[in-house]
Amino acid sequence: MKESTMNSRLVTASLLCVLLITPSNSDACSRAVYFGKEGQTVTGRTMDWFVSDMDTNMWLYPRGLERTSNTKTPFNWKSKYGSVVVTIYEGATADGMNEKGLVANLLYLAEAKYAEVKSDDKRPTLPISAWAQYVLDSYATTAEAVEGLRKEEFRMVPILAPTGEPGTVHLSISDASGDSAIFEFIDGKLTIHHGKQYQVMTNSPIFSEQIPLANYWKAIGGSTMLPGTNRATDRFARLSYYINEATQTADPRRAVATVFSIMRNASVPIGIKIPGQPNIADTLWLTVSDQKNKVYYYQDTNSPSILWVKLNELDFAMGSGPRKLQLDGNPDVGGDQTKNFKPAALFEFLAPTE
Repeated sequence: MKESTMNSRLVTASLLCVLLITPSNSDACSRAVYFGKEGQTVTGRTMDWFVSDMDTNMWLYPRGLERTSNTKTPFNWKSKYGSVVVTIYEGATADGMNEKGLVANLLYLAEAKYAEVKSDDKRPTLPISAWAQYVLDSYATTAEAVEGLRKEEFRMVPILAPTGEPGTVHLSISDASGDSAIFEFIDGKLTIHHGKQYQVMTNSPIFSEQIPLANYWKAIGGSTMLPGTNRATDRFARLSYYINEATQTADPRRAVATVFSIMRNASVPIGIKIPGQPNIADTLWLTVSDQKNKVYYYQDTNSPSILWVKLNELDFAMGSGPRKLQLDGNPDVGGDQTKNFKPAALFEFLAPTE
């Protein structure tokens, strides 16, 4: 064996050992994109957190809505596209899909580090609580979002969650064609991974370190062995295998059911606690986005029912106003909720104390 090949394998093996042995210190959200036949694209995600009540609600936002970042040096924008989103703490957009089929998923990333404040940096600021919403409001495709966000017209700033934990995240997006991008701030720099091959994202480690892990398990073959714990690295390996091994179909009902089943495989069961790892926590809810047919599905893990919203039947007209579907305190809501949004006043995005 050539020395360079041996060294390469040793590096890969060493990295794998670190990933498998080092405990994850982040919550356990997961995201995966399914490629069906005839353009049937579906994105699924789980939301896991150690506090069971995140005040989760669903919102409908129309075109032409005036938005502000709610920071000391605010970034302001107007929504170009309508969207349906799931919010947490009535102060952050965690997940959603816009009327063009672009999906945004905000996941925790302990290693995220944002740019430090500099006296000569006069850019407005955007808190991570508004990051996903800005993308859904502004772009129709992943390529458009990559081009726009790469300009860094605002400075991203972290927040503290109402529970006191650091608000550090990374963002995944996918469009109706299945094109994906992962956005992370590492050591103060924006890092972008853009391509249809980036189907899966979990939490730690940073995405560039998740890629060799996927390659390792692909060489072994998922039918031979897959890691089974709820750590981010193990969930990444399982999702990478199942999302492509599952039957690829053009039937939207079966495609959505398939993605739900895969995301449940990566979910953390209710009541599971890991000593010394308090942030590996229960899965609170799941979303599945049918990007071809523009149907957004949601399930609270405390509920036996799934609810859905048909974006093609919603009124996103300018001036129609924001509307809310009350989920917080209503775990039994299920079925088609397209017509059940009610007018509601906009909340302010969670922002840092500056």
